Amino acid sequence: MASSPPRPGRDTRVARLPPRERILDAAEELFLRDGIRAVGVQAVAEQAKTTKMALYRHFVTKDALIEEWLRIVAAGYSAAFDRAETEHPGDGRAQVLAVTRFVVQGLPDIAQRGCPFVNSIAGLPDRAHPARRLIEDHKATQLRRLTGMCGQAGAGAPDEAAAEITFLLEGAQVSAQNGSVDRVGERLLAAVEAVLDRGGPVGGR
Repeated sequence: MASSPPRPGRDTRVARLPPRERILDAAEELFLRDGIRAVGVQAVAEQAKTTKMALYRHFVTKDALIEEWLRIVAAGYSAAFDRAETEHPGDGRAQVLAVTRFVVQGLPDIAQRGCPFVNSIAGLPDRAHPARRLIEDHKATQLRRLTGMCGQAGAGAPDEAAAEITFLLEGAQVSAQNGSVDRVGERLLAAVEAVLDRGGPVGGR
């Protein structure tokens, strides 16, 4: 598989990182490019310009490395929710739109590199795998927080509105990844606004 183009200034940036962070950066590059099942520990060590022995000092198994990488990805989304709540206290509509804009801003990267969660689920068929459970817990927390925001926004059925917005957010990321729809970000914002504008229970119930 052809390698994806390096991120601007990556070599300079990575060279300054401590060993643990270099390993995580290398894992991200390879996991997104080749898939977590296809990437071995030796390849990650070489990409990080270190040794397998050094890698195992920080991560006792490849599974532990996968889990920590996904924990960092999930933390980025959680931070976006935190910022939305901090910047728009009590304004659920503004919070949902802030989270949506965060997703829109990330669509170009997803179009090039793929969604970490979607790509990882494909490589984690065992539902008991700790990394898969981490993804499921993250998604459940995200839905719960969206439900609270939709309630503050005046949705008559906030759980239904949050579920619909979740479909839109995740569908937009998949569409950006596979190139099936044009103007994905623009369409996503308009669709989320339509859900919020509806206000009452979804479907008029």
